[in-house]
Amino acid sequence: MAYTKRFDEARLSRWTAHRAVALSVGLGDAVEALGRVEIFNEADGSPRARAPGAGTLSISSTDRAGWAVTTVLQGEAPIGCDLELVEPRSPAFVRDYFTEREQELVASAPLPSDVTANLLWSAKESALKVLRTGLRKDTRSVEVDLEPEGGDGWQPLTVTHASETMTGWWRRYGAFLLTFASASAHPPPRSLVEPSPLEGAEPAHSWLARPLR
Repeated sequence: MAYTKRFDEARLSRWTAHRAVALSVGLGDAVEALGRVEIFNEADGSPRARAPGAGTLSISSTDRAGWAVTTVLQGEAPIGCDLELVEPRSPAFVRDYFTEREQELVASAPLPSDVTANLLWSAKESALKVLRTGLRKDTRSVEVDLEPEGGDGWQPLTVTHASETMTGWWRRYGAFLLTFASASAHPPPRSLVEPSPLEGAEPAHSWLARPLR
């Protein structure tokens, strides 16, 4: 990998996946424990993991601005997670990638428009991972609905694709938004490290000082 950004992201994402799986199955996070975890891809590219005594685990990984998250679920049911920054999104971005109903939501939601736009985009990315297509599929083929619940912590969301409805959750951590989606209902995700390392996290773009390795 010639580009620092790509190399750093790939290394961070893989290390995070090994650590999340090892912690979730009780192996701890010593170097030896991380080495006992196997991360592999199915034929369609969707990630899976194996760990001693745990069988096959469904995982989803995401990284953004120097931070990475991996979600782990027992079994093979597909899941998706996505980490995004709260950053400006142009009207053209909203028009090109969102359905008409989602465009109305950006304009009318009680949250600031940049928060809503990035939240919808993140939920779409999570849902497209559940469908095992990623951004190869038109982002307007899935439609996000934010449930009208307030308060801190995890908030519910739903994503519709054709006749299928996926359930999910979202949460804001300062400058970051984290979303989760699944084809079946699950309780809110639980951080394997408390408090979550994303609490107070600052975006990092260290690769800018050395774009090429």
